[in-house]
Amino acid sequence: MTEVNIRKSPAKFSIPKISSNVWKVWRRNADVFTKTIGVNFLPSMLEPILYLFAFGLGLGNFIPEINGAPFINFIAPALVAISLMNGAFFECTYGSFVRMYFQKTFDAIVATPISIEEVVAGELLWGATRGTINSTIVLAVVGISGFFTAQPLITSPLFLLIPIIAFFGGLMLSSIAMCFTALSPNIDFFNYPIFLLITPMLFLSGTFFPLSSLPHAVQGLALTALPLTHIVNLTRGALTGTTELLFGLNTQTLIPLSILWITLIAAIFFIVSINLMKKRLTK
Repeated sequence: MTEVNIRKSPAKFSIPKISSNVWKVWRRNADVFTKTIGVNFLPSMLEPILYLFAFGLGLGNFIPEINGAPFINFIAPALVAISLMNGAFFECTYGSFVRMYFQKTFDAIVATPISIEEVVAGELLWGATRGTINSTIVLAVVGISGFFTAQPLITSPLFLLIPIIAFFGGLMLSSIAMCFTALSPNIDFFNYPIFLLITPMLFLSGTFFPLSSLPHAVQGLALTALPLTHIVNLTRGALTGTTELLFGLNTQTLIPLSILWITLIAAIFFIVSINLMKKRLTK
């Protein structure tokens, strides 16, 4: 199977021209999501519970305090960030590929006044929304789990900022994921970004152990090349009020740095991903 040629004119790299039509694409995906809410909701809720009990309460009994707090308090913010990553990244890889290649949804939408650029932008916004939904569910689980632990897992009122962090972090990860979708010859291709990007981020982004325990070279790699590191910094700062001390940088320095990094990378890959998809769909 191959995609239908939507336009014959060659696509050139440019700043995407989008309008409010992107929300129509977003709404279409949201409607499909709500119709399968049971399948989409339960895994997002049960997975963090498993992690909290297995790592936080089980493994945590054998690990001393980290940064003056129990181990479960250290990994709880990371679980929020991981759920965000999974929701946004997989929605704009497997989900978008299926809609583009197998279901021909993109072809059908472009037959209307909605442009290719608006279709892809709508997909990216929906990917960010899925990340936000997932992280909010996990945040609720973390908050409830605090009643069954020795102390609350949420200790800062800044946790109310999690949906905002999740949306923009999700937009960044969705844009990166869409670049892989634009380049994938088949659905099995996604094994590469999962192995080469998602798995390293899962373990080397300050999630299950402090980044400060690793060599400076690895810390530098995590801060410059692993997007999840900055999302973890922000979620941990929002839930606990503090982050790790890396390269002598304190919380007041790391949080603005992470915000700037996410904003810059999200903007770059948002534009690049739309252009790559436009090139694929118009060739």
